[in-house]
Amino acid sequence: MDIERSSSDAARDSSQAGLETVERRRRLPGRPKSFVPAVCVLAATVLAVVVFSADSPWSFVQDAPPSDLTADQLLDGLLTAEFSKRSCRSRYEFASYHEKKKNTSHKPSPYLLGKLRRHEALQKRCGPGTAPYRAAVWQLKSGKGAAATDCRYLVSISYRGLGNRMLATASAFLYAVLTDRVLLVHQYKHDVSALFCEPFPGTTWLLPSGWSFPLGHLRDYGIGSKESLGNMLKANVISVGADGNASWSDGGDHRPPFVYLHLEGGYDFHDKLFYCGEHQRLLHGAPWLLMKTDSYLVPGLFLVPSFQDELGKMFPEKDMAFYHLGRYLFHPVNDVWRAVTSYYRTNLAGVGQRVGIQIRVFQKKPTPLQYILDQVLSCVRREKLLPEITSSSMINASDQVILVTSLSAWYYERIREEYGGGRITGGVHQPSHEGRQKWGDTSHDRRALSEMYLLSTCDMLVTTGFSTFGYVAQGLGGIRPWIMPSTPIWSEPDMAETKEVPEPPCVRAMSVEPCFHSPSYYDCTARRDVDVGKVVPYVRHCEDVSWGIKIANQSS
Repeated sequence: MDIERSSSDAARDSSQAGLETVERRRRLPGRPKSFVPAVCVLAATVLAVVVFSADSPWSFVQDAPPSDLTADQLLDGLLTAEFSKRSCRSRYEFASYHEKKKNTSHKPSPYLLGKLRRHEALQKRCGPGTAPYRAAVWQLKSGKGAAATDCRYLVSISYRGLGNRMLATASAFLYAVLTDRVLLVHQYKHDVSALFCEPFPGTTWLLPSGWSFPLGHLRDYGIGSKESLGNMLKANVISVGADGNASWSDGGDHRPPFVYLHLEGGYDFHDKLFYCGEHQRLLHGAPWLLMKTDSYLVPGLFLVPSFQDELGKMFPEKDMAFYHLGRYLFHPVNDVWRAVTSYYRTNLAGVGQRVGIQIRVFQKKPTPLQYILDQVLSCVRREKLLPEITSSSMINASDQVILVTSLSAWYYERIREEYGGGRITGGVHQPSHEGRQKWGDTSHDRRALSEMYLLSTCDMLVTTGFSTFGYVAQGLGGIRPWIMPSTPIWSEPDMAETKEVPEPPCVRAMSVEPCFHSPSYYDCTARRDVDVGKVVPYVRHCEDVSWGIKIANQSS
C-alpha cells in the first residue's frame, strides 16, 4: 500500500515563507492603513497551515472543537471533544469503521473516564513548556533527588518493531495514570510524531529532544546501567529491611535525580522487584522515572497488590484493558489514516464478512515455508472461517473478503489461488509485502500501522502466535482471534523447515488481550517463585507463549 507523503515539510516551508513576507512588509514605510487587513488575512492563513498540518509539531494547537460529535465518535466518552476534526481525522472517524463490532457491554467505566480526564489535566498542567516542567528539568540537571515541584514524570523508552513499541507505550501510560505521573514518550528518528496524533489536549506527550533535556542517548540505558532499580538494590543504594520495606540506604539525603526501570525481556531478579509493593512505595517519591521495555506489562501490573483495587474500578471487564487503552492513546496521523480508509473503501467495504489473516514468520529463511501455508488453510477450514472449495463454489460464492498481511507475497498468492477467482465475492487482498522487517524505518512503520488498523476492521481474525503486530490489531478491534502456534525466532532454522502442521492448527484466544512474554514469577509476599498464571483468576498463561501471562475474563 502506498502511504501518501507527509505534508508537514511543505506546511513548514509555506509557513516560513508566509512569515517572512509579513516581516518584510512590516519594514516597508508609508503603507496605508488599508494594508493591515491583508496582513491579518495572510497571518491567519499561515497560522491555519501550521495548526492543521497533521504532522506539525504545533498540531496540539486547535481551532474551535466540534460541537456535533456523537457518543459513538467519542467511543462512549473515552475520547475528549477538545480536538478539531481536521487536525487528526482518525480520532473521531475510527468508530465508523468498527460499527459492526460495536458491543455495548464493552463501554468504558465512568471511573476510567474520570481518571482519563484528570490525567489530561495533569499532562496539561505539568507538561513541556510549563513552569513545573522547567523546574523539574532544572532539578534533573542539578543532580538532586528531591523533587522541585509536585509534578512527577515517567519517560517511556520503547524499541523493536512497531507492535512492541505500541504495547510498551500503552503499558507506560497505564503506569503513569496509576501513579499520577506525566507521560513523556521518547522518540527515535521522530517515529512517534510521524505515526500518531497527540493524545492529550493542549499539550504534547513527546519528550523534548536536544539540549533542553539533560539526559541523552536514552536507548543506550540497559541492564548494566548503575541508575537502574536492580543495580541500586545490588549496590545497597536501596536497602530492604526485615519488614520487607524498601528505603534509601542513606535516608534519602543523596538519592539520585532519577531511577531507571529496566523492564525488557532480559531483565534479572532485582529488576523484576519493580512488581513488588514495597518497591513501588519507594519509587513513588522519585521525581523522574525512565522506563525501557519492549513488552506489554499490563498483566504484571494487575498482579501488584497496591494497584489491584484501582485497576478493578478502571476496568470492570479486565480483559478489555488494551481495548480501551489502545483506542484512547493511538490515533494515526492524517496521511496514514487516509491510506487506511482509501484501501478499506476500495477493497474491503460492502461485503458481509471480512476475514483477516496475519502471517508472521520469525525464522530468516530465504524461501517461504509450506507448512505455514498448510497451517493457515487448515485453520480457516477447520474453524469454518472460510468455505471448503468444491465444484459448486463458483456458483455459490461466499459473501466474504480476505485480507492477508505478511512480509511475503507468496502466502497471499497461494491463498488467492485457493479462494480467488470468484469463490468469495470480495476476493483476496494484500496491502503490501515488504520482504523483511525494517526497524527504524518510518515509511515501513507507516505501512505496518495502516495494516494493523485494517486488520482491526475485520469480523474474524487469524493471527500468528508470539506476534505483537497481531496483538495490537486484535486489541484495537476487540476481536478474539484464532491463534496459530508459531516457531519462536530462536529455534533452529532446519527445525522450522521440516516442521509439520500442529494439531490443532489454531486455537481460539480466551480474550482480546495481548500476552506479556516476560513476567516476573516472584511472589513478593511469599518471598518465592510461584505459578503467576494461577495467582488470581483473571491472569492466566497465554495460548501462544506458555511461560507468558495475559488477562482473561474470569468466566472464560
